Amino acid sequence: GYVLVRCLRNPAMGPPMSDADRQEGFANRWQALKAILVPGLIALLVLGSIYGGVASVTEAAAMGVFGVLLAVVLRGEFSVKTLHESLGQTLVTCGMIIWIGIGAAALVGVYNLMGGNRFISGMITGLDVAPIVIILVMMAILLVLGMFLDWIGVAMLTLPIFVPIVEQLGYSPIWFGILFAVNMQVSFLSPPFGPAAFYLKGVAPPEVSLKDIFVSLLPFIALQLCVLFALLFWPNLAMWLVG
Repeated sequence: GYVLVRCLRNPAMGPPMSDADRQEGFANRWQALKAILVPGLIALLVLGSIYGGVASVTEAAAMGVFGVLLAVVLRGEFSVKTLHESLGQTLVTCGMIIWIGIGAAALVGVYNLMGGNRFISGMITGLDVAPIVIILVMMAILLVLGMFLDWIGVAMLTLPIFVPIVEQLGYSPIWFGILFAVNMQVSFLSPPFGPAAFYLKGVAPPEVSLKDIFVSLLPFIALQLCVLFALLFWPNLAMWLVG
């Protein structure tokens, strides 16, 4: 909606197709369609198996790997070097996640053994403020952590502490989980470590700097925050389907 309004107000931001593009033959369009056909089928395979109840998330990931491997073989792009690089990158990513998990589990375990969870829970629930204020403080903490940590690390560090408090306040943990997910979407765009900006920089023309990208992301961060506040104050926006 935001992009549509901006382009309607300033058509130069989204110029129409040229006459040459309109007269382009069906063969060229089919070639362009084929470029997105395989990724689309793989996405359908993964998400369809999850939402259809056919596979768990881990099993669906394995199906996605099989689909990608099959596509690479059919396109004649398979090589031992590609397989080796893919496996190496997978091990690096999994190793990072495992060490984040070990660190977070150790921190939360010691924190709980020392009674930190009971102390924080008692302190927060004993505050003479409205419960929504406590949720707002949690959202602020998540926003700050999301600027510097991966979302998996943020989840492992905060959710074991926050979720029991949320339940004590009488809120749905499902609703809080959706708030967490939207909050982490903001973190994907937020400087200094917003990964989406670096992904864009990798495919952007050389004249587009990282500063340009971060400045351009500000309206989208504001939109995500609007969604977050809407879900905070109108929970049924998130819960109507579950209900």
